[in-house]
Amino acid sequence: MTSTDTHDGTQNPGPGGYAAARLRLLTGTARSGPPRRAALARLTDDWLAALFTAGTGHPRGTSLIAVGGYGRGELSPRSDLDLLLLHDGSDPAAVAALADRLWYPVWDLGIALDHSVRTPAEARRTAGEDLKVQLGLLDARHLAGDLGLTAALRTTVLADWRNQAPRRLPELRELCAERAERQGELRYLLEPDLKEARGGLRDATALRAVAASWLADAPREGLADARRRLLDVRDALHLTTGRATDRLALQEQDQVAAGLGLLDADALLRQVYEAARAIAYAGDVTWREVGRVLRSRAVRPRLRALIGGGKQNAERSPLAEGVVEQDGEAVLARAARPERDPVLPLRAAAAAAQAGLPLSLHAVRRLAATARPLPVPWPAEAREQLVTLLGAGRPTVDVWEALEAEGLITRLLPDWERVRCRPQRNAVHVWTVDRHLIETAVRASGFTRRVHRPDLLLVAALLHDIGKGWPGDHSVAGETIVRDTAARIGFDRADAGVLATLVRHHLLLVETATRRDLDDPATVRAVADTVGTQSTLELLHALTEADALATGPAAWSSWRASLVTDLVKRVSAVLSGDLPAEPEEAAPTAEHERLALEAAATGAPVLSLRAQDEPPAEPPGDPEPLGVELLVAVPDQAGVLPAVAGVLALHRLTVRTAELRAFELPEGVGGSVLLLDWRVAAEYGSLPQASCLRADLVRALDGTLDIAGRLAERDAAHPRRRGVPPPPARVTVAPAGSRLATVIEVRAQDAPGLLFRIGRALEGAGVRVRSAHASTLGANAVDAFYLSDPEGAPLPGEEAASVARKLEETLRA
Repeated sequence: MTSTDTHDGTQNPGPGGYAAARLRLLTGTARSGPPRRAALARLTDDWLAALFTAGTGHPRGTSLIAVGGYGRGELSPRSDLDLLLLHDGSDPAAVAALADRLWYPVWDLGIALDHSVRTPAEARRTAGEDLKVQLGLLDARHLAGDLGLTAALRTTVLADWRNQAPRRLPELRELCAERAERQGELRYLLEPDLKEARGGLRDATALRAVAASWLADAPREGLADARRRLLDVRDALHLTTGRATDRLALQEQDQVAAGLGLLDADALLRQVYEAARAIAYAGDVTWREVGRVLRSRAVRPRLRALIGGGKQNAERSPLAEGVVEQDGEAVLARAARPERDPVLPLRAAAAAAQAGLPLSLHAVRRLAATARPLPVPWPAEAREQLVTLLGAGRPTVDVWEALEAEGLITRLLPDWERVRCRPQRNAVHVWTVDRHLIETAVRASGFTRRVHRPDLLLVAALLHDIGKGWPGDHSVAGETIVRDTAARIGFDRADAGVLATLVRHHLLLVETATRRDLDDPATVRAVADTVGTQSTLELLHALTEADALATGPAAWSSWRASLVTDLVKRVSAVLSGDLPAEPEEAAPTAEHERLALEAAATGAPVLSLRAQDEPPAEPPGDPEPLGVELLVAVPDQAGVLPAVAGVLALHRLTVRTAELRAFELPEGVGGSVLLLDWRVAAEYGSLPQASCLRADLVRALDGTLDIAGRLAERDAAHPRRRGVPPPPARVTVAPAGSRLATVIEVRAQDAPGLLFRIGRALEGAGVRVRSAHASTLGANAVDAFYLSDPEGAPLPGEEAASVARKLEETLRA
């Protein structure tokens, strides 16, 4: 091939020939995407090489180098040409003349040019001072001239980059963070900058630089394809606008979509968002690995000095069954078997979010590859773990995205695929549909103390806009989807009905409050008829606020909040005839009577701990109890509740449900026995022996076991990792809760020893616990305690309020 031939076989003696060939390439329909970008780069290479060698030739000791995007061979129609003229410094005048011969033809064609003329020493020094220059040189590619000069520079720059990586990579990460702060998240913007926004092309380039450092590497699966998609969109944008722009403006989106053969602008944005999500997730994983490696390098010399060398195994702290913390991430335990444990993906995700930790890439990929599908309906533990994950607050977002990146979310919730990365062309909305749903759950996690069923609130928050993936009214479509999804998750028919009502009418309160006359009794009655019950109204109020806060700053205000609150009060007054009934006590079983009689005869606690081999006979779709059954019978005495709860906490048993009530013994035996019927589960590991529990319970009741001290020692030795602080505990006196007792309701974050702290506080207040009804919904404890004074009468109003206030202060301390 002669110096005037191109790779396409056409003569190219000067700017005119190059311009014509370039125009044919860009307007032809035969090639697009990577082939066209590569062909444009080759065409430009040939033209510049011809300019370099034209006329009198080029000075010795010079080379022409493409850097940056051009160096990678990725030329979009309106891309800048990033060029470095490298020389050995022996003939500055000849180099200046060569530069003129190169730069002016480029400018004459109106092509943007980013150029520099440097010696190797100058290039190396500038790279050391300017991170952007160094990043460009990492993609240096020889075009013409002295190949040895180019190769020497590439070798030097790469060696410098790898040697300086511990210092330069944090600088690069900071540069990426600052750019993200200025430009926003590409995957949520209606007019995104394809290059500068977080998850855009610059972030993809940064990941290449990290890989070149040999310090860490980005997850490769899907990354190249995501980058290609963004480059294809930028090509179409350049051809549509005729400008060198990276901003995908609204008015150009339909034409760009058509240029790419896509259905419409929404299909275009969805592809852009999916690509940006892949790049952003890869960035999160990569920068986390960079941080881990740099911390390890910083600690290792000190460890060697202290212990005389040797490789140290990273400390692993248990988080849940099959899940441990290691190096600041939630990872799978060595004994974990995802192929035998279908709940493990949700358990690992919930544990990570609760601890405020990222879920490791290796763990997510292993779960995606080997975990068995959940049975339908889900087992109760899976449902509880989903609720726990949703209630963890802000850390839920990153953990959810890790699951979604590997396809686990759509495997769990197939309808999620229709809302994934779906844009919302509404100035009020700041998120895509899927992210808005997660944001609503995050907001709702702050309102779990306001409702009796936080699990229903969190699931409704996750699914309230799930119908936006279907045509028609999304609330109507969502109602149908949620009924099916609720049954899939394992909610019973009544709970599924409540969820369907919440989704169907999630806009009811705000639309009525802002558009209707609240002084019209018919308006309030219509809302009351639609909602049906106080508990549903309570959930709908919390969902309304969470939805609005997750939409964007323009969707909620103190004015809207006051109108909605006023409406809720009026509707509540209409529904106020539905007072809570006395709790129905289940008839004692033969096992209850046996244990009670044995406890009375021996004067000591008796207990039974047994797993349920067969599921209970329940209507289809009803949730099965969690954990194993623990029955305890104790002669009636003070301190039983904190003693039993404390012993369970010492043995790392989580209380799922708890019932405590007095059992009157048959005539002739006399006295009464306290009967506790609880469901417990091992926090991790296996269950303790019943004999060990009984021995510790005897010691706890006679005062020889210091439960508070033991729990404090354990917490001090192994502090529990927590994520975002949960909402503070809330303790209230239920109005008209019971004719025979005062009902105290406690809503708090579930934690080891919670029931122990509550029981001890109530004992300290000098009140008698007639019965207790505790349940754990995800990470939320919702408990009711029926209290009386020592003589068995309900507490006076002021005393009841004082007990509630002191208990709340204890739990918030």
